[in-house]
Amino acid sequence: MKEYKLSQLRNLVLMGASGAGKTSLAEQVFYLTKSTNRLGKIDEGNTVMDFDAEETAKKMSLSLSLGWLNHRDHRINILDTPGTPDFIGDAIVAIPAVENVVLVASAAGGFEVGLELAIEQLEGRKVGKIVFVNRMDNEHADFYKTLESIHENTGLNPIPVQLPIGRESTFEGVVDIIRGKAIRPSGEGEIPAELQAAVEDARLHLMEAVAETDEELLNAFLENMELSDAQLMQGLKQAVAQGDICLAFAGSAHSGAGVLAWLDAVCDYLPSPEEANPLQVLKNGEPAEFVASADGELLGYVFKLYADPNMGDYAYVRVFSGSLKAGTEFYIPEKEAKDKAGNMYFMLGKNRHDTQEIRAGEIGALVKLKNAKVLNSITAVGSNLSLPMPELPTPTYWQMIRAANQSDEDKIGSALQRVIAEDPTIRFDLNLETHENVISGMGEQQLQLVLKKLKNRYKVDAMMKEPRIPYKETITASAESQYRHKKQSGGRGQYGEVYFRIKPVERGEGFQFINAIVGGVIPSNFIPAIEKGLVETMEKGIIAGYQVVDVSVEVYYGSYHDVDSSEMAFKIASSMALKEGFKKCRPILLEPIHDLTIIVPSEYMGDVMGDISTRRGRIMGMEQRGKKQYLNAQMPVAEMYFYYPALKSFTQGRGRFTQKFSHYEKVPDEITAKVVAAWQESEA
Repeated sequence: MKEYKLSQLRNLVLMGASGAGKTSLAEQVFYLTKSTNRLGKIDEGNTVMDFDAEETAKKMSLSLSLGWLNHRDHRINILDTPGTPDFIGDAIVAIPAVENVVLVASAAGGFEVGLELAIEQLEGRKVGKIVFVNRMDNEHADFYKTLESIHENTGLNPIPVQLPIGRESTFEGVVDIIRGKAIRPSGEGEIPAELQAAVEDARLHLMEAVAETDEELLNAFLENMELSDAQLMQGLKQAVAQGDICLAFAGSAHSGAGVLAWLDAVCDYLPSPEEANPLQVLKNGEPAEFVASADGELLGYVFKLYADPNMGDYAYVRVFSGSLKAGTEFYIPEKEAKDKAGNMYFMLGKNRHDTQEIRAGEIGALVKLKNAKVLNSITAVGSNLSLPMPELPTPTYWQMIRAANQSDEDKIGSALQRVIAEDPTIRFDLNLETHENVISGMGEQQLQLVLKKLKNRYKVDAMMKEPRIPYKETITASAESQYRHKKQSGGRGQYGEVYFRIKPVERGEGFQFINAIVGGVIPSNFIPAIEKGLVETMEKGIIAGYQVVDVSVEVYYGSYHDVDSSEMAFKIASSMALKEGFKKCRPILLEPIHDLTIIVPSEYMGDVMGDISTRRGRIMGMEQRGKKQYLNAQMPVAEMYFYYPALKSFTQGRGRFTQKFSHYEKVPDEITAKVVAAWQESEA
């Protein structure tokens, strides 16, 4: 396969709302550049990028996919990401793998939630940003209105480099305002007379925007009120590479009009890996700059795993510097482990093209890696480099998961690990308090997909349901308690007696056991059994089946029998004494409270604040950032498990939140009564 210089490579990720046409755009460029010999259609389920069975069935992207093409002696790698908010993780991990983000917007769709979420991921990132306004041939398509709505709602200001010729049914191509040419599928020509003035205005606007990003260019522009073509091109590429300006294009992925013109612009105006230097890296864990080069030190990034039931796990890898050859051993700093590159491929959807090397600037796939996972760096053995990794959002939706049939219990663990390794926003933990396996992520659709993959790929039936709330039990008063365990039934009997003082301790102090026995009324060898009886009883819970915390138990008196006393007898006496005494100490339940940061457009603040108070939440403060309000609140987990669907409905999908555990506090009495009654009923 041909070797490309860094300057001949372009790496793009397609982001935007579901249905904006990202996959159709990829399909059209593969077809127009003869990477494929037919134009796949989403409705027909035969596109290159949506190859998973679930994507074909749902007619939408559910996972990141990878493709490449050759155009005008350039190699262009395309990452296609899902537009549904549940799968935002795939877009987040893909951004560091490329130099350019293509925001695909629908010319007829208005301002869409998925586009807003995509733009939010780019804040503060040094990455090329361009907007491709798709569906220009649709009814109600409006190029300028689409750009205006992006600017209005997000602050991102897309500057046109190409203008549409016509709109809706009359859309037939674009004008490249830098080259001064009209470009239609039939070829290049003169700019239509009715667009001459608009093109001149747009060219001046572009020059101003580029000049403002560089002092030398600004002086040149102010002196002549224009930039030369060479100045404009050089300044444009640099400004895009730095993320200082966002370029706008128009086209139709359906008809292909404007698509080749856009692809030419990708080669001409967007930065190559060479122009994106230097990279921000970590050197011995400290931030540093690094110049990537074809013959430099190896540095790569694993940004996606795809578990193929037949071929094993593919790891999608971007190499920034140096090259990775088949058979090479490399180092994963995040794991402090080595791995070895075996077979490697360039991927076009699910189709593999063998290679013996992935070079600087290229994106490929490795198979059967032992240690490397998503968000891992690849370096030479002995290197002190690593990459700073993007921050992933915290879960907003939780479910308990288990095998539906006993026969699948042995298989579900390994199958689940492979499925969730594909999406780094999914977490899977054993909740030690409730003894449930809890899976969490960004939404219901994402977790339902896990169930389908388990069934379709690994033949494992699993079920999900609302997780138990990890309440805890504690006390609010002190009491004394005594219990004598005495059993005589032929042969050796059982005997043990304990006297306890039970009292609450400060929240978070856990369990304190005090041995205050004097004079040997209970021999010292039975004291550990008394403590063990307490610990086991507290683990199981007393009033509602939840762990007991923040309690002090002092054993101060008791009695024993020379023959009949045993560790078991004292363990039972200890357990019973605690249970009886606990009920005298005004027991309560504690519930976990989480800190939430809720991010919503200002117009929805009233509804959101009202809803928080109905969920026993507390508003701790708020601040405005751009067009959004950031609301800090605290909310019980019991109310939070299903908060995300409600927030989406209040805000037409535009609200989201992040959360983390804060503390435990008392459950209201009426809720405690219900929880206790439900447990007692289940135990009866």
